[in-house]
Amino acid sequence: MHLAKNNVTDSSRQRDERAVHDEQSTQPPIHFSATPEHVLVTGATGFIGQSLVQALIQDGHSVTVLSRDRERAARIFRGKAACIGGVDELPLSARVDVIVNLAGARILGHRWSVRRKQELRRSRIALTERMVTWIAAAEHKPRLLLSASAIGYYGVQARGDDRALTEDSPPQPVFMSQLCQEWEAAAQKATTHGVRVACMRFGVVFGRQGALPMMLLPIRLGLGGRLGSGRQWQSWIHLLDALRGMAHVWRVPTQAGSFEAYNFTAPESVTQEAFSKTAARILRRPCILAAPAWPMRLMLGEQADLLLEGQRVVPARLRASGFAFTYPDLQGALRSLC
Repeated sequence: MHLAKNNVTDSSRQRDERAVHDEQSTQPPIHFSATPEHVLVTGATGFIGQSLVQALIQDGHSVTVLSRDRERAARIFRGKAACIGGVDELPLSARVDVIVNLAGARILGHRWSVRRKQELRRSRIALTERMVTWIAAAEHKPRLLLSASAIGYYGVQARGDDRALTEDSPPQPVFMSQLCQEWEAAAQKATTHGVRVACMRFGVVFGRQGALPMMLLPIRLGLGGRLGSGRQWQSWIHLLDALRGMAHVWRVPTQAGSFEAYNFTAPESVTQEAFSKTAARILRRPCILAAPAWPMRLMLGEQADLLLEGQRVVPARLRASGFAFTYPDLQGALRSLC
């Protein structure tokens, strides 16, 4: 039994290491700052977090990762990053220069029951509040808090509404928008301690892990086509541009105690039908089927809006601050990953 357990552990470790290697192997080095810094990363064992930690280490920074599964985190990063299981394990005397807060339970999956909504709030807002409480008591305040959010902040954009949503567009009184608003508000409290806060409103991040493999699966199987009306907008960003965008925001000269929100989306938004047709063309598969919306609404309830509705979100603030995308269009992004 002990040997079998070791084999499972070895297999899990190899999968984690391969996943990180696959995401990093084609990426040029990413430069975050001119001098080495100590960075605390939450959500580091997630899809984006794993690649971010590797990029930070490659750029010469020291990294501490906060993960509930400390053993898995240690296995993934092979001793190159310090691992803690909670904020309370971080000494108040620790010198942390930058915090990147990516933690949060998976949005898609379980129905949004009252209990599930509480879990989604707890995994994002409560953890962020604990982080700000630590900042308030810390002897050395970090200069920057990069905190995740999502384009769900803008709520649901009606089909046929093709207006581009910028960082100045208003939120809506729906659950996903309220969740993002509360998440950002929790992070913004760090500004009262002189910390610069930048919230990253992520679209769907395309990489060899994450959502893209599942989005491509029906197309690979020859079952691609329109989902619902097919007219709902999809706003996305390539993983490399997400990491480069973080490094760019890191270096933007802004005063201490300020707050900004950035849309982390590519310049080109596409409809769901256009995504399917583009992916099918690249994979040389048919794209002729149409899936009605009602079974998904029946199964997922309110959560179905994430798939059947959408937002046309543009990265106005990133581009205005001089950021240039490596993958600004869908075809180039998918070709790099397929």
